[in-house]
Amino acid sequence: MLKLSPSILSADFNILGKQIKEVEEAGATYLHIDVMDGNFVPSISYGMPVIKSIRKNTNLFFDVHLMVEEPDRFLQDFKDAGADMITVHYEANKHLHRTITRIKEMGLKAGVALNPSTPVRVLEYIIEQLDMVLIMTVNPGFGGQSFIPFSIRKIQELKQMVERLGISIDIQVDGGISTANVREVIEAGANVIVAGTSVFNGNIKNNIEEFNNIFKDY
Repeated sequence: MLKLSPSILSADFNILGKQIKEVEEAGATYLHIDVMDGNFVPSISYGMPVIKSIRKNTNLFFDVHLMVEEPDRFLQDFKDAGADMITVHYEANKHLHRTITRIKEMGLKAGVALNPSTPVRVLEYIIEQLDMVLIMTVNPGFGGQSFIPFSIRKIQELKQMVERLGISIDIQVDGGISTANVREVIEAGANVIVAGTSVFNGNIKNNIEEFNNIFKDY
């Protein structure tokens, strides 16, 4: 099933609550929440207080993407703030199996994100424990970047691995996704689409409707 996960990194934080309500009313079920620490990526975004605040006013599924070093330090805090899924980066984690085990023991869904230059094969021994793999289609740290073309091959490789193992897992893509290129990533194998600029720039309802109209073709 195809899902749109609007990224609040591109929202207007002066009216964040209002825009999240618009996203929900437009029919989205996920909300992508990028947490950046200024170490793993150069930017700093927001943390637990923001997530806890918006959790009070929405039933959206909180898809929390941790772009932070040593994410184990914060797992319980993000659960308490309202995360439904926590995705950690392969590149930022010393003991990935332990981290994924902890997330699952907390009763949350667990995902692993891969930077553009990280090959899919690094997940071979952990993928069967995951609920989702996130293929970064830009270098993480900033919104509004252009989609990296070789990402299509990575999505295809991941889809082939999933099919070979006979497992059910979400394949998420994040970075430079718009209605102009979303068909390409869907056809490569992605089913959870993160979109920031292309949702929050302009009319949110109309933008989400455009994505959903494309989704109906699959």
